[in-house]
Amino acid sequence: VPKAADKVMFLSLPYFALAAVAASAMMIPVWGALPPCSFDGDLVVVVYLLTIPTVTFFLAGWSSSSPYSVIGAVRVITQLFAYEVPLMLAVLGPAVMAGSWNVSEIASFFAQNKQLIPLNGIGFMVAIVALQGKLERVPFDIPHGETEIVGGAFTEYSGRLFGFMRLATDMEMVVGAALISAVFLGGSLGLPGAWGFVAFVAKSLFIVLLLSAMRALMARIRLEQMINFCWKVLAPAALLQLLFDIVVKGII
Repeated sequence: VPKAADKVMFLSLPYFALAAVAASAMMIPVWGALPPCSFDGDLVVVVYLLTIPTVTFFLAGWSSSSPYSVIGAVRVITQLFAYEVPLMLAVLGPAVMAGSWNVSEIASFFAQNKQLIPLNGIGFMVAIVALQGKLERVPFDIPHGETEIVGGAFTEYSGRLFGFMRLATDMEMVVGAALISAVFLGGSLGLPGAWGFVAFVAKSLFIVLLLSAMRALMARIRLEQMINFCWKVLAPAALLQLLFDIVVKGII
């Protein structure tokens, strides 16, 4: 722990990040129709909980009192205002079409109306790109640019605490992929028992594959390029998808 760091914040934040992601996973319908925790509006809660790790990364970098960590922390919180709106707008589209804010009910709706799944193609692509930004992976790994600021917000972390930070990020990728699978692809597609679980895992792994391919094929962009892209491309595309879903909901 750096001598100038806020010791309490520095030591506790990794556990908050991990706890928030674990809590959000309890609301994803991985096996069967209902997850361990399901209620009206849990879609908003899941998105909120997945935002907490980003805030903890910012606070962790800021409390480290290292110039590299502080620069990384500022980049973390700046990116938050770029991708969060497109991501929220993207997941709202299927929710409007399904007429529910419950993740399980949205998944069940598209499992019963599979012909409507392709209609959310634009929102699906926006969600994938926004999730990549939320995970701070290439090409949006600006807060951790090793060639610029060593390790960004995590520069002063090592050992178990650094492991928890990385684990929280990896878990967030899996939970984010599962959320997109449930909201956009119908979750388990209404299949019974183990078959539904296999279908859900396969679709989630497909989304992880897309995220990994994006990381392998692209190079890091600058911070202002990401902000411009999110607000000038992703947000309008997500808004267009939302308006389209409102029209489709009125028709069906």
